[in-house]
Amino acid sequence: MNICSRLRAYLAWKWKVAKITFFSMFYNSHFSSDYVFDTLIQPAFWFVDHFTAVLGPIFVFMVVFLTSTAVFIAYWIGLPYYLEHKNIYFVWGLILFGHYLLINVIFHFLMALTTSPGVPPTDRILQEVTSICKKCIAPKPPRSHHCSVCNTCMLKMDHHCPWLNNCIGHYNHRHFFLYMTFMVVGCAFLMTFGFVIFYEEFIEHWGLASSEEVRANLAEKYPDGNLGVFTRRSLVFYETFMTSACFVTLGALTLWHARLIHAGQTSIEAHINKSETKRMAELGKSYRNPYNFGPWFNWYLFLGLVDGRGWFSVFFPSTHKPVGEGLSWNSVYSCNIKWTYGELQLSKLS
Repeated sequence: MNICSRLRAYLAWKWKVAKITFFSMFYNSHFSSDYVFDTLIQPAFWFVDHFTAVLGPIFVFMVVFLTSTAVFIAYWIGLPYYLEHKNIYFVWGLILFGHYLLINVIFHFLMALTTSPGVPPTDRILQEVTSICKKCIAPKPPRSHHCSVCNTCMLKMDHHCPWLNNCIGHYNHRHFFLYMTFMVVGCAFLMTFGFVIFYEEFIEHWGLASSEEVRANLAEKYPDGNLGVFTRRSLVFYETFMTSACFVTLGALTLWHARLIHAGQTSIEAHINKSETKRMAELGKSYRNPYNFGPWFNWYLFLGLVDGRGWFSVFFPSTHKPVGEGLSWNSVYSCNIKWTYGELQLSKLS
């Protein structure tokens, strides 16, 4: 028993000496378990960042390809079906509305893809600076954050979107959100008016005859429905799967971003505001997001409904830029925005 106690004491002493030696060589005031975790996880971050940068063009090609195939199948199968079975005026209404959605999807996708979110200028002195970027070693304007994929700071950065191979920030955030919105509405459009075709192909004859007989009857009914090695049924199934999957996943993402816009914050700011709210609550104080003008005015500002600009610029393609240069911001404490709709009362916000 005495030997075990002496051995335990000896090992405890050696462990203490090892810790003192280690800390004397590597200790700094920021050393903690979080510091160790951040250091160890850096290779993983490096891999993800470079992986995203390399695959970005491939993701963009996939978006273009999948969207193009869905539109093509709508022309190849959907349009002939409606021309044959539906009222011509109703069909023309669907064609006009469908192309309205398609034009908006293409426009906002290209704008979000090709428009830079904006970077802090290096050729002039910034009037407002919140900190110095540890990666760029340069001043950061308010609401700017560093993108490790693009390797630079972005104005009002929301996130880096691999499907656009671009950062989402000050100058292209509106296009990104409207692209998602019109894409979700477009998927709902194809799902709604394509259901009758899906029903006829997969449900109407369920259990009434063998699958071979059903396929033969439909193939005889629609002799031009096949496309090379792809049968009409496989094309209908592909269209159904793609539009449904896109509607659910992109719809959820659109709702998430709508919630953030509603609160006057970006994805990054949502985490910051949550942490600040918790920190201030521990001090017995309340925290308020200085960029939250209230739901309606947050939407007006995000969509650019200022300086007399109306809803036409939202429902139809518009290249108007957001308010300001993204270097300084109006807030609930000081606001000089000329709202198109309504009048903001700062006294009720600050």
